[in-house]
Amino acid sequence: MSNLVILPVIIPVITGLLLVILRKYIRLQRFLSIFSIVGLIVVSLYLVNEIKTKGIQTLQLGGWEAPFGVSMVLDMFSALLLLITSIVAFCCVLYAFHSIGREREFFYFYPLFLFLIAGVNGSFITGDIFNLFVCFEVMLVSSYVLISIGGMKRQLKASIKYILVNILSSFLFLIAIAYLYAIYGTLNFAHLSVRVAETGQEGLVTTVAILFLIVFSLKAGLFLFFWLPSSYSAPPTAISAIFASLLTKVGIYAIVRIFTLVFYHQPETTHLLIGILAAVTMLLGAIGAVAYGDVRRILAYNVIVGVGFLLAGVASFTTQGLTGTLYYFIHDMIGKALIFLLGGTIIHLTGISKLKEMSGLIRLHPTLGWMFFIAALALSGIPPLSGFLGKIFITEGTFHASYYWLGGIGLLTSLFVLYSLMKIFMNVFWGYTEITIEEEKGTTKGLLLPMGILTALTILLGLGAEGIHEYVDLAVDVLMNPSLYVEAVLGVDPKT
Repeated sequence: MSNLVILPVIIPVITGLLLVILRKYIRLQRFLSIFSIVGLIVVSLYLVNEIKTKGIQTLQLGGWEAPFGVSMVLDMFSALLLLITSIVAFCCVLYAFHSIGREREFFYFYPLFLFLIAGVNGSFITGDIFNLFVCFEVMLVSSYVLISIGGMKRQLKASIKYILVNILSSFLFLIAIAYLYAIYGTLNFAHLSVRVAETGQEGLVTTVAILFLIVFSLKAGLFLFFWLPSSYSAPPTAISAIFASLLTKVGIYAIVRIFTLVFYHQPETTHLLIGILAAVTMLLGAIGAVAYGDVRRILAYNVIVGVGFLLAGVASFTTQGLTGTLYYFIHDMIGKALIFLLGGTIIHLTGISKLKEMSGLIRLHPTLGWMFFIAALALSGIPPLSGFLGKIFITEGTFHASYYWLGGIGLLTSLFVLYSLMKIFMNVFWGYTEITIEEEKGTTKGLLLPMGILTALTILLGLGAEGIHEYVDLAVDVLMNPSLYVEAVLGVDPKT
């Protein structure tokens, strides 16, 4: 048991509350925000090392033993996601310093940002499905304000759809939790895993599992993604980047956790359904990315393709597929943040988002252009960049599970992703330079550093994938062997 497990939630909450009081002191808010996120990175690195050497870390709040109290559980899967979340948050806050605008900073941008991070981290750490709902709501309430902060017309229009969809999904979430508690009398993940294994996953239990899948699909943008393109393209760039990197990933994390720990007994029903939804999501997202000629829309639809591809590995329910999902999870969190920051910078410089109205930007901003090129190749899965290894393992997993159609669709949509991003690169950066430095609407001052960090990570994760292989294997081992998680939380091996 380790009290440090709760720190990734406590640090942003306490800092956020402090920043509410310090509303008028913008420089102090900036300093404390970045300081707290650096603290999150340090704590996350420490916890990753602790799990590597000592195994899964748990904390029973209030001293109540599981399953009666509130459990916080950190395995390698959760710890790696905490680390990447902290790194992405660091880069997005750095970017916000020079782009978000003083008015938004004055109206609680930094506290809301930290509360959102606290909700994300809490979702990764909690060992209880009701507290997962609570952490979702903390994250979502913060995002409701962030998506509309500034009050621009397109923001308010997008926020209405975003809020209504998430309220509906939260209502369905509560219904699913109520049914689950009525059946098993517990909401602890580990205890649920034992109970479902004892009674079998048939009839009503499978129905509840599908209801949870619908809930998390709405939140992750899996198939039911109609709310996502406008919602992720409306806010300022730093906010869009953190949304694209983290919000859908929390929904995907919930699907991975639930369908590898609790509802894993009928993969021919639940996991096949996940596979079908993933395939349709990839196809529709790829069509949208290719069809539009607007930078914001193209990038938003690429988020949808990534959601489908991540869950293709989960659908295969093989060691290879889940290994690929974890590699791609790490890559996609970094890659989506990077591509949204790059896309936002393009719009910041030109003041427009239509591809037909831009060209020749690489002559004035070569660093920006080549970073976009690297990000595009990485998201398309071109070796040796970060997206390649995840796509290889996920495709191998789908083939191993005899889901050849799913693996084929994943490879096909990767070509669509490459085409859509190269369309931006060719239209925006090549050709005749239509504007001069003096005519630009903004500047890249202070913006290149956070994007450079993410670009470097994208390259390093591809070239140095062997360096994190041991950690990925530890994470996948727990996902494929639920008894390891159960034993760490309940103190008993369910197989004995």
